[in-house]
Amino acid sequence: MAEKILIIAVQRQTDDDLHFHYSMEEIKSLSKTARGEVVDVITQKRNQPHPATYLGKGKIEEIDLIIESEEIDLIIANDELSASQMRNLQNRTGVSVIDRSQLILDIFASRATSNEGKLQVELAQYQYLLPRLHGQGLALSRLAGGIGTRGPGETKLESDRRHINRRINEIKRRLQTVVNQREQYRKRRRLNHTFNIAIVGYTNAGKSTLFNRLTDSDSF
Repeated sequence: MAEKILIIAVQRQTDDDLHFHYSMEEIKSLSKTARGEVVDVITQKRNQPHPATYLGKGKIEEIDLIIESEEIDLIIANDELSASQMRNLQNRTGVSVIDRSQLILDIFASRATSNEGKLQVELAQYQYLLPRLHGQGLALSRLAGGIGTRGPGETKLESDRRHINRRINEIKRRLQTVVNQREQYRKRRRLNHTFNIAIVGYTNAGKSTLFNRLTDSDSF
């Protein structure tokens, strides 16, 4: 069952209306990609996000009403939140809160298939969560598999910083091994006069569609 999502966003006075609109459409699309259901959106025009709660007091009260009426499971901010902003929002609303960066990492975690890709995403998630552990208690205590808890989020990492640092070092060592192996493969390809082509693009940019057209295949 899809999680019910409330998206919150600050439009700074310097933000162009069209650019902000595209940004909002993008985070809605990302939320759906993460198998969430966007129930409502709250935006606020400010010079800068509120340093404590991202949005102002009036908007926080509006959030409370929507959470109660729509049974919201998750709040997603269209910016990167500080640890204190995330913690304050969660404590104030009683609902798990993640930001744009965490949402994107979650999508990457759900889609990574290669060993190297999984390690890279896991490393990015650990490095992202480490300075924010104090604000992650509620988010990481949610049911396993929820948006923002895929990957290392399911192991209650906030309880042991030393464990995280050890894991980061371990992943880096394993990644270095993969890099070394890939370099060996690259040398062999050069000797054999073969090469690889990579298709790089943002989530939902159409990489698989392009690949299928070029190769006449049916890749997902």
